[in-house]
Amino acid sequence: MSSITFTLVSCVFFMALVAWVSYLKTRNSVDDSDGYFLAGRGLTGGFIAGSLLLTNLSAEQLIGLNGQAYRTNLSNMAWEVTAAFAIVIMALILLPRYLGGAFSTLPEFLSKRYDESVRRYTVILFMLGYVFVTIPSVLYSGALAILRLFDVPGLFGISFESSVWVVIWVIGIIGAIYAIFGGLKAVAVSDTLNGIGLLFIGLIVPVLGFFALGDGDFLQGMKTIATENPEKLNSIGSSTDSVPFSAIFTGMIFMNMFYWGTNQYVIQRTLGAKNLAEGQKGVLLSGFYKLTVPFMMMIPGVIAFHLYGSSMDPVDLAYPTVVSNLLPTFMSGLFLAVLLGAVFSSFNSLLNSAATMFALDVYKAGINKDATDRQLINVSKYFGSVLALVSFFIAPMLMNAPDGLWDLIRRFTGFFNIPIIAIVLVGIMSKRIPALGAKIAIIFHVITYYMLVWGLTQLFGIEITMNFIHISAILFLIEVAIMMVVGRIRPLKEAYQFRANPKVDMVPWKYTMPVAVVLISLVVMVYILFSPIGVAYADGIVSGWFWPSIIGTTIVGTLCYVLALKSWNKKYTGYVTRKHEEAVEVDKKFRSA
Repeated sequence: MSSITFTLVSCVFFMALVAWVSYLKTRNSVDDSDGYFLAGRGLTGGFIAGSLLLTNLSAEQLIGLNGQAYRTNLSNMAWEVTAAFAIVIMALILLPRYLGGAFSTLPEFLSKRYDESVRRYTVILFMLGYVFVTIPSVLYSGALAILRLFDVPGLFGISFESSVWVVIWVIGIIGAIYAIFGGLKAVAVSDTLNGIGLLFIGLIVPVLGFFALGDGDFLQGMKTIATENPEKLNSIGSSTDSVPFSAIFTGMIFMNMFYWGTNQYVIQRTLGAKNLAEGQKGVLLSGFYKLTVPFMMMIPGVIAFHLYGSSMDPVDLAYPTVVSNLLPTFMSGLFLAVLLGAVFSSFNSLLNSAATMFALDVYKAGINKDATDRQLINVSKYFGSVLALVSFFIAPMLMNAPDGLWDLIRRFTGFFNIPIIAIVLVGIMSKRIPALGAKIAIIFHVITYYMLVWGLTQLFGIEITMNFIHISAILFLIEVAIMMVVGRIRPLKEAYQFRANPKVDMVPWKYTMPVAVVLISLVVMVYILFSPIGVAYADGIVSGWFWPSIIGTTIVGTLCYVLALKSWNKKYTGYVTRKHEEAVEVDKKFRSA
């Protein structure tokens, strides 16, 4: 009981410290809509990266990814590591378009490209996904971790199911306060501080696991997982794994592009960037954070398999079990604070983004076009409160997920991620495709995806064995084809023209392209490490092909880096020169006037 008291007191101390710093950084900064929804368009790269890190890496990942690593292997790391490709596309292509148009939400961009009805369709997709999948999964995974760490049923003499309800409501109410009353800047600042703690704790847990596995010898622990059941370290998924390796090159590309390039609750902090350079810097830095995911959020699951065997049920208990058994008591308060911070971060970001879309894309766009900033902020707060309340009732239902939380979430997000990224990419690449094509594609996807993943089996007994990621890729191609056909039959009378109207400086970051090359090279190296020629090698620590592969990747990456640096410097110099010439021209006109 004394250890629990110490944990709770130290947790409250760390959380209060984060809250106080967040308050100091954000007071008097939410008086207008830009201040509340986009942090006053003043976020720097460090805050953007920190917020993206904690928004993305929540208890959902800590619990879900470790559970999948415990159950199978590291093939699920593809969801995280290969996000680097989408992150590069976001930094180079999508972010300049978003900031150039001064958009506050993705649906606003789609309303400019298509029409208001496409905007409403997209808002509906986002809201359904957030309410029924994303927000509940964040709350439930956080509650599951806390229950395993503190034995809430035993402490209060209630059932496990009742404990889940209680913990979800407690952490949900506290977390909602940040998003509803603090706005995006409060979320971004608290995310950055908690993100530092997450990196520290996330790397400490596998280190303690290696010591435990090696009976006090760290290197022996590492050798154990590399030589005993090395297949657990294999990231090259087979056709029977939830993420086959081939899926990386099909549907996962588009799913990651949706998440990092069009998902409102992720891109909102980039829309609040101080300038394009800071936005690109923050986005790319988050890609390097993603490379730590296999070490922080999957290796502990493999360690749990070696320490406790394969009979743990449910598998999502793997990470909480390792933490509760190995983490020293004096660090438990910090871990709980970081864990809650991670839960709050994703929950806050989701609430903030959903409320932003409702206020700007529903209320102002369709109900009250003359709404003042104060009205928009108040409407956002009311809607966020209602949305939080609804999610408190839905989250406990995830206790019935049979194959682990991670697979369930990924399957359900397939309802809205593919059609959104499809209409965004087509909207950017084409000028004649009308809104009708986007609407047909959205309706087609929702119905067809349900039938292929669940409906045919449930209604007609026809089982589709194809992995849902491959199904998503096929649907993406079909939906693009649908829009192109509609564009051919009923093209826009006037070609769409993007009109730049930025509110921030649009000079790109000087090192965008070179850093992108380094990031992609490291992705390849991580896959080589966790492969049958790396630590998943069956007859030793690594195979004879490991070091030649690493050296070859380094050489190719270095050459690409040099070429990228030269070409990007030329482009960057061009940007700066044009900006200078524009400034001189404006100065001349001012003086002559």
